[in-house]
Amino acid sequence: MLKGKRISIVGGGTMGRALAGGLLKSGKVETGQLVASARSRNTAERLAADLGIVCTTDSAEAVRGSDIAILCVKPKDVQKAVETLKGKGALDHRPLLISIAAGISTAFIEERAPEGVPVVRAMPNTPCFIGKGMTVVSKGIHANDEHTALAREIFSTMGRTLELEEKHMDTVTGLSASGPAFIYVIIEALADGGVMRGLPRSVALELASQMTLGAAEMILTTGRHPAALKDDVTTPAGCTIAGILALEDGRIRSVLARGVETAARVAGDLGK
Repeated sequence: MLKGKRISIVGGGTMGRALAGGLLKSGKVETGQLVASARSRNTAERLAADLGIVCTTDSAEAVRGSDIAILCVKPKDVQKAVETLKGKGALDHRPLLISIAAGISTAFIEERAPEGVPVVRAMPNTPCFIGKGMTVVSKGIHANDEHTALAREIFSTMGRTLELEEKHMDTVTGLSASGPAFIYVIIEALADGGVMRGLPRSVALELASQMTLGAAEMILTTGRHPAALKDDVTTPAGCTIAGILALEDGRIRSVLARGVETAARVAGDLGK
């Protein structure tokens, strides 16, 4: 789907770099199809040297003539970025505009872009950096199924993708985008338990990390409910059920669920 498409990436930060690298590594696009923009000349030169793509400090120059423009800027910078592109005529040809900014709705962008520009909102997460990410996309009023298919094709180079209605995107942000940080805290805590019992820190972290990876893969590969997989491990009068009861004493389920709820609510406030 991306063959021959000119793709511009506005923002040469961590996610912009990861996206450009993922697209090139996948083989779905060639270096000549990609152009990026960065705020500073040093960042632009470094990105160009590392990836072999054109990178400029002028976002309008990067987007002008592109089939797809991806906004990899922070939520607070979206309005200025879109208004700058519009003011310089870089969106007059109505390219597909994809934004990864948390909390910023497609309607917010559509109101500031030229009439008729198709907008797709995407929410990736940091595991995208290693090709194990999760990205959810939703389309705005002027976007169609082909546009969301293009967006999913782009982010599939960094992991799994889904399409959902936009009303779910703040919750997606709280669960999928903020979630890795929650899991890091859990892994650290599990490793602390191993250290308390005498394991070296490096060993405890490796055990906890690989166990978490394997458990997640069990759910995705088998399609079984986590509760069913949990029951496979919890033999009667065993050590696992004893540990689970200790976790339940600490209200681990409600604390984690409330963490997602709180993160989602704050994500929604970012666009206000």
